[in-house]
Amino acid sequence: MKKITIAIDGHSSCGKSTMAKDLAREVGYVYVDTGAMYRSVTLHALRNGLFREDGSVDTEALERAMPDIHISFKFNSETGRPDTYLNGECVEQQIRSLEVSNHVSPVAAIPFVRTAMVAQQQQMGKDKGVVMDGRDIGTTVFPDAELKVFVTASAQVRAQRRYDELKAKGMPADYDDILKNVEERDYIDSHREVSPLRKADDALELDNSDMTIAEQKQWLLDRFRERTSDAE
Repeated sequence: MKKITIAIDGHSSCGKSTMAKDLAREVGYVYVDTGAMYRSVTLHALRNGLFREDGSVDTEALERAMPDIHISFKFNSETGRPDTYLNGECVEQQIRSLEVSNHVSPVAAIPFVRTAMVAQQQQMGKDKGVVMDGRDIGTTVFPDAELKVFVTASAQVRAQRRYDELKAKGMPADYDDILKNVEERDYIDSHREVSPLRKADDALELDNSDMTIAEQKQWLLDRFRERTSDAE
C-alpha cells in the first residue's frame, strides 16, 4: 500500500492529537505532535526567564537560544505513544501544564521559531507514512498532503475536555481559567501574522463537539482508507 502524508489541523484542545496518535498506531505510521514542539520551546523559555513581566517574549534572547533547543520524540511502550523530549529530558507532562498553555501562542507566533520548527517537521515527514497535527500542517508544512483534516469543536466543549484531562492526571485545573485560555489561544492562533490557523481549501472539516473518541477514530480511519485506496 502506498504511504501518504496526513495533516490534521484545528483549534486547541479539540482532540486532534488523540485522533492523530490513534490513527498512526492503527496504520503503522509515524506520529509527530507539532504542538508539543512549540510547547517545548515555551517550556525552555519559561525555565530560562525569557518572558518579561508583561508576558511578552524576549525574542532576542530566545533567538540566541534556539540552536541549543533540541526536540525529539521517543516511543513509550507503556502508553503505546511517543513522549516529547527537550534536550534529552522527557517533558511530556510539564509541557501540558496550564502555565505552558498560557504562554505557548505568543511563542508559536514568532517567525524564527516557526521557521525552525517547520524545517524540523518537514524533515520528519519527507518519507511520507506520517501523521502530523498542529495549526498549519495542511497549509504551510505539508500543503501537498494527500489527506487533510480540520478539526473543531465549541470552546466550552474543548475547555471541559482539557479540564477533565488535567484532573485525570492529578494536575490542578480551573474550568473558567481553561475556557479563557482556549478563547485567547483561538484568537492569537487565528490572527498571527505567520502561518495563521485556517482551514486549507482542500481539507475535510470535522466538528467533533458531540462525537465520542471511538466515533472520531472510526471517521478518520474511514477517510484514511478512502485516500489510500485512491492512491493505489
